[in-house]
Amino acid sequence: MINRLLLSSLALLPLAGAASAEERFPARLSGHAVLPALSLVAPPADAPRDAWTSGKFTGAARNDRPMTVMGDTGASHGKRATGISLPFLGQPLQGFSGFAMQRAEDGSIYALTDNGFGTKANSPDALLFFHRLTPDFETGAVELHETVFLHDPDRKAPFRIAYEGTDSRYLTGADFDPESIQLLDGELWIGEEFGPWLIRADLDGRVTGVFATRQGGTELRSPDNAALKIPAEAGVDYTVARSGGFEGMALQPGSNLLWAMLEKPLLGSNGAPAGNFLTVLAFDPAKEEWTGDSFKFALAEGATAIGDFNFIDETRALVIERDNGEGDPSLKCAGEPAADCFPDPAMLKRVVLIDTATRDAEGFVRRIGHIDLMDIEDPEGLNRLPTAANRDLAGKMTFPFFTIEDVMRVDETHILVANDNNLPYSSGRDLDAAAQNEFILLSVPELLSAK
Repeated sequence: MINRLLLSSLALLPLAGAASAEERFPARLSGHAVLPALSLVAPPADAPRDAWTSGKFTGAARNDRPMTVMGDTGASHGKRATGISLPFLGQPLQGFSGFAMQRAEDGSIYALTDNGFGTKANSPDALLFFHRLTPDFETGAVELHETVFLHDPDRKAPFRIAYEGTDSRYLTGADFDPESIQLLDGELWIGEEFGPWLIRADLDGRVTGVFATRQGGTELRSPDNAALKIPAEAGVDYTVARSGGFEGMALQPGSNLLWAMLEKPLLGSNGAPAGNFLTVLAFDPAKEEWTGDSFKFALAEGATAIGDFNFIDETRALVIERDNGEGDPSLKCAGEPAADCFPDPAMLKRVVLIDTATRDAEGFVRRIGHIDLMDIEDPEGLNRLPTAANRDLAGKMTFPFFTIEDVMRVDETHILVANDNNLPYSSGRDLDAAAQNEFILLSVPELLSAK
């Protein structure tokens, strides 16, 4: 792709903003594995026939003709074609939205796929599932060991699901938007955005519980909560922003509490964000109840959301913090969006280390420091994919994706980070191709040892 001289490098670097005082640590690429963007899986044999073609409702009208409508990056990102068309024959594996801290017995990673195509309305034929997978950094491939489909035969969902009248009752992206996952005592806990709800399921994907979100005795709802009636007023009928539910949910070692982090700030009574911070609520899986404990995570200037949240010990945790941009900042459009530029490039993509044991008088946890995912050292040239850029990226790797939604500690010096590629809507590394599913192993000893 384009690799020319760096243009106005100082003007294009991300600003530290409100978090400028915290320390920035280096990150070095130790491995890179890629699952191709167009990776599909067959639905279960007993799934409704409707599920064998997914993405039929992503346009203005129903479309039953596979691979006939080109995906694009959407108006905010220039509406560039991504080279992959809908609907799909089968279910796309795209959209890894969370890693469990605990691994499976064979050492593989539990990874979650999100709701399908981005909204409740356009995903009724997108099945919900999780995987066991292993990135192979020697070969650069990602081995998919198992895909497990979520289903609700015991009618735990407190509303009518899309496949209500079927025997199998597989869940879809019109029912839930799963964004975070944890393994505890042989069960899986899933945080989602539409309710927001917490979902408990066994390792076969059978839902065994669905829990509403409560803070101080009040149920928190988003505009996609099935209990809401139209019209619903922001700040009154719901206080969780659309796509602002549980993006991250961390399992705390020792206490075995689940800490669920909202993706966006809560809404005040006027319907506007109540502040530039995210609320994190504690849930006790043993008692199946919210504990009442919570803390606040302050967003840095320029950050709009988080992507994942996982503890590395009993008190310290990693949080992916991001803006809404994608693509290298050296290709920022000078004027109107065009085919050869990014109108809203990636500027702030970080992994932040926080100390949950240290909170100020207002309940804000301490931000210890961060690494910059747009400035990763790669002296060995381990990056397997070229990046569209108008600057020299020799010896560097960037992770210029809209949604980066997976982080976990691997060992005392390494973390694993992956993206949600929003197939077929996001690009990032290329101007005219859908983003791949990328897994990067990062050496970050200074970050992980920081106190």
